[in-house]
Amino acid sequence: MNVLWLVNTALPEASQLMHEKTSPFGGWFASASLRLAEREGIRLSISFPHNGLKKDVRLLRGTNVDYYAFPPVTRKDSQQNAVIKYLRSLLDAVKPDIVHVFGTEFAHTLAMVNACNEQNIKTVISIQGLVSVIAQHYLTGLPTTVQNRFTARDFIRQDNLRQQQRKFVNRGLLEIEALRKVKHVIGRTTWDKACTSQINPEAQYHFCNETLRDEFYQHKWDIGKIEKQSIFISQGYYPIKGLHYMLEAMPLILMRYPNAKLYVSGPNPLRSDYLLDRVKLDSYGKYIKQILRRFDIANNVIFTGILDEQQMCKRYLKSNLFVSPSMVENESNSLSEAKIMGVPCVASYVGGVAGRIEHGQDGFYYQHDAPYMLAHYACEIFGNDELALHFSSRAREKGMLRHDAEANLKTLLNIYNQICNQ
Repeated sequence: MNVLWLVNTALPEASQLMHEKTSPFGGWFASASLRLAEREGIRLSISFPHNGLKKDVRLLRGTNVDYYAFPPVTRKDSQQNAVIKYLRSLLDAVKPDIVHVFGTEFAHTLAMVNACNEQNIKTVISIQGLVSVIAQHYLTGLPTTVQNRFTARDFIRQDNLRQQQRKFVNRGLLEIEALRKVKHVIGRTTWDKACTSQINPEAQYHFCNETLRDEFYQHKWDIGKIEKQSIFISQGYYPIKGLHYMLEAMPLILMRYPNAKLYVSGPNPLRSDYLLDRVKLDSYGKYIKQILRRFDIANNVIFTGILDEQQMCKRYLKSNLFVSPSMVENESNSLSEAKIMGVPCVASYVGGVAGRIEHGQDGFYYQHDAPYMLAHYACEIFGNDELALHFSSRAREKGMLRHDAEANLKTLLNIYNQICNQ
């Protein structure tokens, strides 16, 4: 079977072939693609947009995978003949039996779907997030003044929080059109099944769990090696990830555990060593800065910077607790990574995350806009090592089953065969 993937960024091997720095994002693609490419009877090619290209497709030959870099596609030209022309040339070169598109929100997804439909090539879209739905939750919990204001950075880029939400809405229009033009969708949660079936009731939904990055299968959380009363959240750079509510929970946690620490992966909004740091601060970063100062908790919150796979893994394993405080998620890969290593978890009951924890058995849920309940559950785990160990054991056991790489690959191949035989 000749399989073509469309992904949103260059995988590590492709970056190395282009002599470029590898991205810390999308590592799970590399793990899953290598397993698929090694399967007998499978020829895998992977395509992705690349800013360094203007009009031609570039072929990069990897060890077991051929990579095709193509020029970025904008919203305006997603259906233009010039774009379809070079995607058509890519399809002519690969001659795929099936094109598997990962993600829905970018213009190249719609352009590829259009090109495939033109040539009657079987196509399936895997749901990651759904920006058309996420847009509805983008500003949850933010004061109106924060939603509408402009920092210097926001004014220069014309990109304040309201405008960011509008961009999600606009990208969502592309997403909706792409989903309405395919006959097959791959998902993994009740949330993505509900949302995609409402967008395209005629599309056939296929269930397949996700394989995580290799590093996270290799380690197990050890309560004897953690920093006690430490919390880790993996993202906090834009509103739907819920950092503002996590920070509102911190004063309540600190009342019981004054030495508690929160580690946040990403840039530090408090950094102001240079004028450029202050100019680059967006409205959400400014709001986070205000919350830190209002509650006087800056000394208890550490921004780690962007972490690569190994650094992220170490931070999980050092933490007493992982929190997923998002306003909406399909499935939080970060939550899955924490669970598969056995890190005790607390998560907001939103989107597809609602099916990923058994409350009181392998973690805790809380209402997403109730930081006082987040604080309560965090303190429950801090104060009860037996409970933490119970959560750890159950979460790891269930995570290893859900994210079993071989089982997930078998399911994916069955989906491919089913689609190709229709």
